[in-house]
Amino acid sequence: MLHIIPFLLANLILIPRFYIVDLASKIGFLSQSSSRLEIQLNHILIHSQIVAYILAAFLLLRKAKRVYLENYAGANIESLNWLLQFTLALSGFYFIALAKNVFKFIEYPHILEWLKIGLFLFELLIISWYLYKALNNPSLFRNVDSKLKLVKDIISEKKQSEQLVTNDKEHSEELVKLKRYMVEKNPFLNPDLTIQDVATDIEMPVRDLSLLINHTLDQHFYDFINSYRIERAMDILRDDTKSKVTILEILYEVGFNSKSSFNTAFKKHTGSTPTAYRKTL
Repeated sequence: MLHIIPFLLANLILIPRFYIVDLASKIGFLSQSSSRLEIQLNHILIHSQIVAYILAAFLLLRKAKRVYLENYAGANIESLNWLLQFTLALSGFYFIALAKNVFKFIEYPHILEWLKIGLFLFELLIISWYLYKALNNPSLFRNVDSKLKLVKDIISEKKQSEQLVTNDKEHSEELVKLKRYMVEKNPFLNPDLTIQDVATDIEMPVRDLSLLINHTLDQHFYDFINSYRIERAMDILRDDTKSKVTILEILYEVGFNSKSSFNTAFKKHTGSTPTAYRKTL
């Protein structure tokens, strides 16, 4: 009902001079539609609603980023980046269309024509880019678990149900179990590792594991896993027998799937890039 309010308003303002008049008056109204106040108000209502949806999309993406960081440690982060890029592209497309509509009410026909051409070319570019991404990165379009929640929401739910009990001994045992698993099984070498995979392997509920890492350790799952990957990469870089191994080979070996994410994580963990770190050894 909330979403239909602009539509109802848009039609209500058309009642006096369009809906309840005769056919000749309707034709006359439409023939001068660009100068009619009702039509201009309709455009304002429509575009205000679209802008509100665009802002809501970016707010959802910001929340999604936190959910991803708390639950994933690999390719899923690339999916989030792709969603952000695509939303930005569509937003750009919309604002060009908005500018075109504004110039419909202004006496600058040559600018309007250029905007129409620009809109068509931008539309073609977006479609081509979307198809290119879909063909070369099909994993970007796989389903996302919509049931995932932020840790702060899980904590809030547990507090409300009076299930959140701080037990240092229990947390300590779970932490030892988790760290032993990370060292012995090296799950971080899997570039598509998720918190669900780890929870299954160590036989711990996902919610409890998420609280342990994100709340007790005060780390995102993404950073927690990457810290092990970076430590393994540092071991390889320090190994004289592997001095010929390239940075690209190392990043794939330790569980990363892109050079940019590897460099970012390595610099965050050590304060320098992998190449610079190797040179200091």
